[in-house]
Amino acid sequence: MLPAIHFWMGYAAPLAVGTTLFAVIFTAISGGYGHLVRRNLDLRATLWLGGAGILGVVLGSWLFVRLTDHVSLLGLILGLAFLWPAVRMTYEGLGKGRAPRREGESVPGRSVSLGLFGLAIGILTGVVGLGGGYALVPGLIYLFGAPVYLTMGTSLATMIPLAIVGGGIKLAQGYVAMGAGLLLASGTVVGAQIGAAVIKRFRPNTLKLIFGLYFLYVAVKFISAYFGLMIW
Repeated sequence: MLPAIHFWMGYAAPLAVGTTLFAVIFTAISGGYGHLVRRNLDLRATLWLGGAGILGVVLGSWLFVRLTDHVSLLGLILGLAFLWPAVRMTYEGLGKGRAPRREGESVPGRSVSLGLFGLAIGILTGVVGLGGGYALVPGLIYLFGAPVYLTMGTSLATMIPLAIVGGGIKLAQGYVAMGAGLLLASGTVVGAQIGAAVIKRFRPNTLKLIFGLYFLYVAVKFISAYFGLMIW
């Protein structure tokens, strides 16, 4: 959503960040519930990630205000944030790398490690308005060796408190286009339910390749814009 409303609808980067995070509130609630009833998430990991993430999103929102006067720098940060998961997921989606463990019904790892990861994700969420698919999913896969289908539901459920806190702060700060946010939310609520229902029908490598190629395109677009090069 963020690159779509920024690059193709002309929203300034700070407004795109705030509006996207506001819309994610509804997406996360809808998708998280859909994955919960289908048991596509790890409740323990969700609680640790989300609890620590709330602290991070407050700190990230404070940093965001300091960056709003430097829009080009904010765009560069967005591009770099997309780059690592883009390269890694595309590489493994093409079958070039050794895939981490895929089996199991839970996210491995110590609770403290999950909490620290959640804190970092919260800071990123507050700064760039993202956190679910672009950071939580690859992080849970590569750092914790979680099953791919489980990371989708866990990331959405984790984003519920992060998006509510972060989106509320952005709304209070005046960085949410309410009409656009509600329209985005109405579409993604439906889409999130469809995604939760069909997620297990896709091969893990197929999912990673789809995410990876899209993230790579977005990363290149943000980074090139920082250097004055506009690509379609």
